Order: sequence, then structure tokens, then C-alpha cells
Amino acid sequence: MSSVRKRFHVLLALACLLVSSAFAQQTDTRERTAAQKATDFPTVLYGAAYYNEYMPGDHDARLIKDIELMKAAGLNVVRMGESTWSLWEPKDGRFEYAWMDQIVEAMGKAGIKVILGTPTYSLPAWMAHQHPEILADRIPPGSFGGKAVPSAYGLRQNIDTDSPAYRFYAERLIRHIVAHYKDNPTVIGWQLDNETSSYEAANKDVFIGFQHYLEKKFHTPEELSKAWFLNYWGQNLHTWEDLPTREGTISTSYKLEWTRWSQMRVTDFLKWQAALVRECAGTTQFVTTDYGGMTRHDVNEETIAEALDIPADNIYHGTQDQYDGSTQAFQGDFTRSLKHSNFLVTETNAQSTDWSSAFQFPPYDGQLREDVYTHLSNGADMVEYWHWASIAAGQETYWKGILSHDLEPNRMYTEMSKTAHELEKIGPHLVGLKIKSDVAILWSRDSANAIGFMPFTSNATLPWEPGRATAGYDSLVKQIHRALYDLNVSSDFVFPETKDFSAYKVLIVPALYIADDALLQRISDYVKSGGHVVMTFKSGFANENSAVRWVRAPGPLREAAGFSYQEFSNLEKPLALKGDPYHAGADNKVSHWAEFLMTEHAKALAFYDHPFFGRWPAITENEFGSGTLLYEGTYLSDALQKAVLKHALDGAGLSGPDQQLAATIHVRHGVSRIGKRIHYYFNYSAMEVKPAYAYAAGTNLLDGRAVAKGGTLTIGPWDVAIVEER
Repeated sequence: MSSVRKRFHVLLALACLLVSSAFAQQTDTRERTAAQKATDFPTVLYGAAYYNEYMPGDHDARLIKDIELMKAAGLNVVRMGESTWSLWEPKDGRFEYAWMDQIVEAMGKAGIKVILGTPTYSLPAWMAHQHPEILADRIPPGSFGGKAVPSAYGLRQNIDTDSPAYRFYAERLIRHIVAHYKDNPTVIGWQLDNETSSYEAANKDVFIGFQHYLEKKFHTPEELSKAWFLNYWGQNLHTWEDLPTREGTISTSYKLEWTRWSQMRVTDFLKWQAALVRECAGTTQFVTTDYGGMTRHDVNEETIAEALDIPADNIYHGTQDQYDGSTQAFQGDFTRSLKHSNFLVTETNAQSTDWSSAFQFPPYDGQLREDVYTHLSNGADMVEYWHWASIAAGQETYWKGILSHDLEPNRMYTEMSKTAHELEKIGPHLVGLKIKSDVAILWSRDSANAIGFMPFTSNATLPWEPGRATAGYDSLVKQIHRALYDLNVSSDFVFPETKDFSAYKVLIVPALYIADDALLQRISDYVKSGGHVVMTFKSGFANENSAVRWVRAPGPLREAAGFSYQEFSNLEKPLALKGDPYHAGADNKVSHWAEFLMTEHAKALAFYDHPFFGRWPAITENEFGSGTLLYEGTYLSDALQKAVLKHALDGAGLSGPDQQLAATIHVRHGVSRIGKRIHYYFNYSAMEVKPAYAYAAGTNLLDGRAVAKGGTLTIGPWDVAIVEER
């Protein structure tokens, strides 16, 4: 491509960015309302991602066969088109729709709705050849001090999404595709991109953008140097041009701010796409994006959700003996919390998964069906499998679909069909479930990243090495959520930007290592006004710039917490709590980290004896105003965490019959669209169970049988009962 043409594309892309940004701020309210109404689904959407373009042999004949199978099974939705830019635009500026038109038309005739994806994550080869600068220069996550490595074409999602050339081509593509299907009644919604992240891009334009962001935030290099403590080792800045690149930094403040910039880039990219789609789409088509799993460290899911009509998540989980619903609950609770509304599951396990053949664990009989109701009980309005049919080659050969490589009906197809036909009858009773939680977990991405840069164990759970886990911020949050899940307590997630916590009776604050004074004050005020807080070690330690406060820990939380501390220690070996106060037996132990708490107003609930430092409080509780703050100064075992949270829930009046159920039985509750209470009882085990039903009389929607208050439910292996109150 000539230099003149390149400059033209760059200028055009910049102009498009300005126009799109202005449009995003002026989106017609009526169009937003119409799109939001489009997510008021009359029944549960149930289907799969479908890629006719991957099928062998005669594609037309295969399409006819697949739709026959889908229709017979009772599927009512498919997701398509997000992975094949090279088919939409095989050459620069030549757009082709016929291949997709016939699929959409056939789906419409079969009564199957379609969600189309903007195919912006899969670069065509011609674009990489013409514009190699679009490819991301990547630094391996966590490798501050290493050289950025230019990507080669062919890797998955290796894009600098800030590249003007990339934005030009992406906008042109989006406008063409969305406008083409805007009036098609079969296309009900648009998925933006696919599992978007920052891709660890550190290209020159990304760094320049970071510098401009810092200029706006800190105003002068001197102010930045002061906030980041850059006089350490004499690295003060006096001109913005002296700002080191990401590869060379040792500053924890720099590292934290770079992660924020990475998140902002992802948010900007998806909001930019959302504005384009809304400008070109039909007013009844909704906008979503499929987060690739929640709590990612370079994606701010909360701010992205502002641009969506409904969020979506790709939720993968353990199967066979590892199937217990806990991962679905964690992901579902987080997704539901983004907009305090229902969500879509755009991908979940069909058969087996993984980028190798090392995770081939197809579900036991009943688990595929139970999984659908598990997602619905967490607030999902759609469940789609990835994917309809297994592919014959490539990295995801063994990430199998509903159909295996033989493309014939099988055990999974039979179970999916049974579920779909159930949903045809009871879906209108289950869609739009509203869930009210009395407990919230404060998720701090800043704390997750900052602790990742300064882990508190030598084999910590690092953001970039999830397989190396024993203990870290992520494992702590998931331990807490799992304890609540095992206690049959529903929970929401709140965020550092949340202004008011008063909607919840209990607020759980894991390792809030990074926080400004305002957030700590809101937590203290919540306690003073009658709230109950459970907080863990490392909270209140560093400010918003990852600088340790120049006051005794826990800083501004000291009055509400009722203690202070000056020392802390890693624990080479686990320590037992004195006297086993929570009757944990072999699990009566704490590990990894210990703060030497000195109580001032707080009451010590448990102690440990260190072989050198002696006896110290491990867990304290303080009455402050009308509320309480319970603090864990160390990393508890799973059993201790569950017991401590049970104590806090009892104190907040949140214990009841659900907490008396057997360990394999999990319950979820909500209110249906027509105002009726719905109670899900799940049996995540291979044995029949007979739990007591403690709520108002109703009907089990799955078998039509009446259920009396105080009666007994009979639930088979890997099965569920769904009771709708009368």
C-alpha cells in the first residue's frame, strides 16, 4: 500500500473515531429503550454457536441437516459470524454476504433466532500483510523489564486495537455487516468482538496514549514523580518525554497505572464498537459482548457493561466428579452484578474442552441438563453451547460441540433435546428471574493486580500464571465466594466505585490492598450505620497509587476495625488456632501470612501461637456505631473461612433452613417476571437426595407435582427440582 493511501486511511480512521465518539454521547434515547426492550425475552433462549463454514463436504446439504436436527431438538437461537473476517471481506474492500444470508434465511424459516458477532478479533491475512503494524507488540504478562516481542500473523487475538489502520478497517466492516442485517427480523442482537482483552499490546501508539493519559491525570511530571515515589533510585521525571516504556519500569505505581490503562483501552474499544453498531442496527436488536470469563485483570467489566443492553459471559467449568455448580455461581453472580440485571451465557461446556486432549471429561448423564438450570438460577436468560459441532482440525479440535466429529445425534444431543422441550413448556416461568442478595463481595481489580506484583506467597496465584495457584487475591476471593455458595447464601459483587453499600446486610472485603481514603471512609460509614463487614488481611495498606500509607496499619480503617499493627510475617508452615474455636479439626490452620494485630477496641475471636513471636489474635471483631467489622489477619483454611462467614451471617440474621441442607444440595431463589417466587433445589451428586422444602406451597415445574410447605422433595442424581410458589 502506498504511503499516501496509508496516510489517508489513518486520517479517515481518526475522523471516524471522532464521529463515533460524538455519536456515542448522543445516542437516541428511543433507540436505547427499544434495544433494552429487545432483551425482555418471552422465554429462555437455548442454542449453540454455529459455524456452517467449518463443516465438511457440501455446505448446503449440511446446513439443511443441521437445521433439521436443531429444530427436532427444540433449539431456538444460534450465534454466528464472529470468527471469520476473511469470509466477510476476502479482499480489501470486497464484501460478501451470500454465504451468511442463506444461513440466516434458513434459520429464520425454522424459527431459530440469530445473534451475529462483529468479526473483529480474527484478522484476515491480507490485512496483516498490508499493515503489519496492526499486530500487537506483546510483553509476556508480568514481565516488566523484558523486551516487547512483535507478534507474527496466525496467533489468536494478537491485535493492537488502538491502531488507526485497524480501526479504519474494523469500522468499515462493522458498518457494512450491521447495516446489511439491520431490518432482518431473524437477527435479534449483536455480539461485539469476542472475549476482548488488551492482548498485552505495548506498541508505540499504545505507549504514547499512556503518556497522554498520565499528562491529563497528573498534570506535571513532578506531580507524577511524587505520587509514584520516583525519587527512589533517582528516577524522577521532569519532562514527559523522559517517561520510561513499560518494558523498563520497576515502579509498582507504574505497573498498576499501566494495568488501568490497559483496561481503559479495552473499554474504549468496545464502547466504540457499541456506538457503531447502534448507529447502524435495527432499533429492536440488542447489543452485548461475550466476556471471556469474569475477573480478568486487564478488563474492566463494570465500565464496559455501561455500553451494553445485556452482558454475556462464556462460562466453562468442571464436569463429571468435579461438577458442583460453584464456578457457574461465581461467574453468574459477577455477571449479574454488572448491571444488576439478567445476562446471557454465550458459551458453556457441551462435551469436553481444552486446547489439547488432556481435558476430555464429557459430562455424566444429567449434568448437561442440570447445567442449563444452574445458569438460569443465577440469572441467565440464555444458554448457548460452544459449539454445535466439533471441528476436524486446528487448535480446538478437542473442544467438542454437541455433535462429535461424526456429526451424528448422540448422548449429548438426546439430553439437550430433552432440556429444550422442557424449556418450551416452562421457559416463560423461568426467564427474567430477579435475584435479591443480602451479601456482597467487594472486588478490587487494582488490589488483584498490585498483590500480583508483590505476592504474599512465593508460589502465589499470579494474574498471568493461574495454574501456579495456592494463595493470592484471586484464590482468596474464590474461597470466600465458595464458602458462601456452600452455605447456600446468594451474593452480589460490588466495586470500588460503588457509592452506597446499604442495600446489603453483609459486605465482605477481601485483601483491599489498594484503596483511596474515600473508599475506606465509605466502608467505615457503612459499618457505623449498621452494616456488617468481614475484611481480610492487607486491607487499607496502600493508597490508590500503590504507595504504603505513612500511618500505622490499617490506616483510615483503624477506628472501625478497633486494632492496629506494625509487623507482619510470612508463615513458613501453617499454624493452628488455639483451642480449635471453630471445630475445624484437621483443617484448624492458617497459613501464608500473619499480621500481628494489637487490639484497641476489638474483641479477639481466635488466636495462634507463633513459635518465636508468641500469641497473637488471628481474627477480631469490633462493634463500631451500629455495626460490626470482623477482620481476618491471616489466610484461613477453607473450613475456617466457611465457619467465620457463618458466624458473621448469624450475627446479621441471615441464617435459616437453607443452611441446614446437606452439602451436595444447593438452592437458589428469585422472583419470576410474573411476580411468583421460584426455588431451585440442585442435587450435585450421584446419589438420590430428599431435602426438606421450607417455603410456601407450590408446584414442581419439571414434573407438575404439588409441593407442600414442610414437605420433602425427591431429587435424583445430577437432577434438580424447580418449585414455583402458588
